[in-house]
Order: sequence, then structure tokens, then C-alpha cells
Amino acid sequence: MKLTIYSFINLFFFASISLTGQVMNRQEIENGTDIKRNALYNLEEIKVRWKKAALENCPGVPCVVTPPAPSFTCGISTVSDIDGNAYNTVLIGTQCWTKENLKVTRYNNNNPIPDNSNSWNTNPTGARTEYVASGVTGYVGNYGYLYNWYAVNDSRNICPTGWHVPTLPEWILLETTVGINTAAPALKSTSSLWNSGLVANNSSGFSALPGGFRDHLGNFSDIGDAFYIWTNTTDPSNNSRAEKRYIYVSDNTDVSDWSQLKAAATSIRCLKD
Repeated sequence: MKLTIYSFINLFFFASISLTGQVMNRQEIENGTDIKRNALYNLEEIKVRWKKAALENCPGVPCVVTPPAPSFTCGISTVSDIDGNAYNTVLIGTQCWTKENLKVTRYNNNNPIPDNSNSWNTNPTGARTEYVASGVTGYVGNYGYLYNWYAVNDSRNICPTGWHVPTLPEWILLETTVGINTAAPALKSTSSLWNSGLVANNSSGFSALPGGFRDHLGNFSDIGDAFYIWTNTTDPSNNSRAEKRYIYVSDNTDVSDWSQLKAAATSIRCLKD
């Protein structure tokens, strides 16, 4: 009888241990599942938060969406050169122009454009200059720099990215758009920087100013009297010369053409590609 009781007690003891172990093992398995489940929930929550943050301009977390490029509206938006100079723009027909002359000191690859204001030369390399004359101050702020044609035609690009120095046909298109027989007054600014005798209405909004020019020998001429501007077109009859356009203070009809030596210095306007 004692043996039977002892056997029963031992059986109950081992059964209890087995049952307890099974319960504990099951709880451990379930707990492990919960851990995995929670980990999955946390990962999904992070993904949702990152996506939401990205749609709200990514405050507090790394961006996962590239913002769209800012829109450009010609006549409202400005364009900046590599130096950070901002230029107003004007839409004339289908063409988008800078509304001011170029004043940049570097090409788009960051190479400098030499400043030869005090020592002009005829070397066939790009250069810029101010208009140096008695009584002339603040020239670059009003008119930009004067550049020789070698800077105009340099492959490193003198205009802002996405812009270029216009060709002669592109200038002719501009003049035709505003009315070729009255293009001179339509393109000229009514600014007091012009000398007396000005005929202008600036109906195009182009705002041409009388910056004058510097010839290949280094002489300065016509500030206050004439607007000169390079084209990116070589004279077909003389490779040492390039086409430029000019408007005199009293001109009241069309714009004039001039083939000048490439070593001379003249203003630049840029046209959107």
C-alpha cells in the first residue's frame, strides 16, 4: 500500500513538472511571437512616420522625397550667374531675355575672366573691363562689364546655366517681334543715364542702357550716347570680326549693325535656351 501511495505521489510530481514546463514553454513561445509582432508593428510605424514626414517637408527626420525644382516664369522670376548676381528677366514674343547687362567675373566652370580694365590688350583670350573715364563711377552696377568677343564665344559659357549669348538671327527675331522699323525706341530704356536727345518708350521692357564700348586699342567711347551689344556670330566675310548691334540715343527707327574686331569690348545680354 505504501508503494502505491509513493508511486502516485511521484507520478503526480512528474506530471506537475511536465505540465508546468509545457505552460512555461508555451508562454515563452507566445512571448517570442509578441516580440516579433511588436517589432513588425514598430517597423511599419516607422515607415508610416517617415512617409508622412517626407510629405510634410521632412521635419525632424531624413528626407526620403526629392522636392520639385522651383518653377521659372519669365518676366517674374530672376536668374543668377555663378557670382550670385541676380538678373531680372523679360519675355518678348517667344524669347526670354535678361533685363540687365551681364556683370559676371567667372565662367560657369569657376575659371576667372581676367579683368584688364587698366591694361587692355588684343590677345585672343577672354577678358572683361570697366569703362574707365573721368567722372564715371558705379559703372558695373549700372551697365555691367564690357567683354571682348573671346569671352562671348568661350566654351566654358559666360551666361548662367541654361542661358547663352544670342546669335545674330536671334537678335533679328527680337527686333522683328517688337517691330523692326521702330525697334530702337521700343528697346531703349527711358532712364536718365541717357544723354539729351533721347527718343525712347521702352515698350518692349528690354531696357537698353547707354554703356558705350572699348575698342581694340583700349579707347573708351559713347557712354551715355549708345547701347552696344555683342552677338555670338562671326562676321562671315572677316573672321577677326564679330557682329554686334547698337542703338544711338536719338535713333527712332531700326537697330543698327556693326562688325567690330573681336578684341574690342562690349556689353552682353543673355537669352534663355
